Amino acid sequence: MPPGITLAADAPQLSAANTGFMLICSALVMLMTPGLAFFYGGMVRVKSTLNMLMMSFISLGIVTVLWVLYGFSVAFGTDHGSLFGWNSDYVGLGGIGLNELWDGYTIPVYVFAVFQLMFAVITPALISGALADRVKFTAWALFVALWATIVYFPVAHWVWGTGGWAFEMGVIDFAGGTAVHINAGAAALGVILVIGKRVGFKKDPMRPHSLPLVMLGAGLLWFGWFGFNAGSWLGNDDGVGALMFINTQIATAAAMLAWLAYEKIRHGAFTTLGAASGAVAGLVAITPSGGSCSPLGAIAIGAIAGLLCALAVGLKFKFGYDDSLDVVGVHLIGGIAGSLLVGLFATGGGQSEAQGLFYGGGLEQLGKQAAGVGAVLGYSLVASAVLAFLIDKTIGMRVDEDEEVGGIDQVQHAETAYDFSGAGGGSAPRTTAVPGPVQGAAQSAAQKNKKVDA
Repeated sequence: MPPGITLAADAPQLSAANTGFMLICSALVMLMTPGLAFFYGGMVRVKSTLNMLMMSFISLGIVTVLWVLYGFSVAFGTDHGSLFGWNSDYVGLGGIGLNELWDGYTIPVYVFAVFQLMFAVITPALISGALADRVKFTAWALFVALWATIVYFPVAHWVWGTGGWAFEMGVIDFAGGTAVHINAGAAALGVILVIGKRVGFKKDPMRPHSLPLVMLGAGLLWFGWFGFNAGSWLGNDDGVGALMFINTQIATAAAMLAWLAYEKIRHGAFTTLGAASGAVAGLVAITPSGGSCSPLGAIAIGAIAGLLCALAVGLKFKFGYDDSLDVVGVHLIGGIAGSLLVGLFATGGGQSEAQGLFYGGGLEQLGKQAAGVGAVLGYSLVASAVLAFLIDKTIGMRVDEDEEVGGIDQVQHAETAYDFSGAGGGSAPRTTAVPGPVQGAAQSAAQKNKKVDA
């Protein structure tokens, strides 16, 4: 809001419609964290399923409490030096009036605070996918608390807070390409460079144990992302939120098709994992850009991101960093692509008058986008690596090798994802069972080997 005197008759009034819409969007964004848990949980091996679920769910607990205590104040309080905010009324959310409106909008401060809370919750949860199979749960919980405090809260102020340097520069990030996805992807890279590879990386098959869970998680993410993206305009008064809604669907579809086409050409098959990963890549890329591009631009952004992310997931084998579930390949690369493509596809007719290169705006907006991308990437990468290093040198970041091989679920949570002890009505397999195709083939091969040995 520009400074000036606003007459009482012209001051924004609480809108029941916008308030209700934003409460629904907040619930949708909350649903994304369990959706992410299922998405990641299905991608790991059976022995790590529960740990993967818990690494997302614990963020709901830790970040919520920190957000109430001081996180909202740091992210959206009065600016200090363009780097962080602070407002004592926001500490503990105790100095906020019940009907107090967020400045310049028609929704209560409480509604804005809870909507932004859900962003703060899911961002560290995104990092967890890169660390599958090998991190102590207590170390992870401590990392989440420190990372949210030192990295996420200040970066959110840079990008979205009034007075934040990126916000004031004019960096366009509609719903989190820099603050969420580049931030999390760079953090993931920083941590895995410190803690190292899983036992058996590049040697043992580490295939997803449940592709149906992956598809369920991707579907929940896709569904919740409409609240994540369209809700970030904080209302429905001018159609920009509607533009973001439709562009979210369009870019996601285009990215999924691009990823599948690449898979078919490169590997000869259309995989469910590729469909799910491609959809997430499109969701990531349209998050910063969807409020500034046209629907045709959304197709281009989604297709470009789908192809780039499909190519990027193989880089871990080339360069030797163990990004377990491709957080770097999808979130970092997808976030960079979506953020930079604003500088090409911004029409000037959406969330702002800024125009990209293809719409006569020259390179100015692209330069602003590159500055935002570079700063968030560099800060998050370095800060996250330092945090991981300090935790590793104090309480230890990784479980023991034997515990990792045996299964992190049993060690860290004293549970297993699937209990088959009561299946079949007995404790021992029946010896009279007719073998199925795979079992029968194995038995035939064994009999032939016996004859050869004889």
